[in-house]
Amino acid sequence: MARFKQPGKKKRLAKRGRQTKWAPFWTVPKIYGKGRRVHPGRHTAVKRSYRRTNIKV
Repeated sequence: MARFKQPGKKKRLAKRGRQTKWAPFWTVPKIYGKGRRVHPGRHTAVKRSYRRTNIKV
């Protein structure tokens, strides 16, 4: 990988990074019920990391 990221590519990676948020914490009891302890990231639709997976930017 290049030592420095070009500004345009960096901007696109930043946008993809913002799309990677966990689901809100209150959705867990709503989906699974009150007693179930589940990580909110489990039911987040979009998970992206430019290092781990190849995203086309």
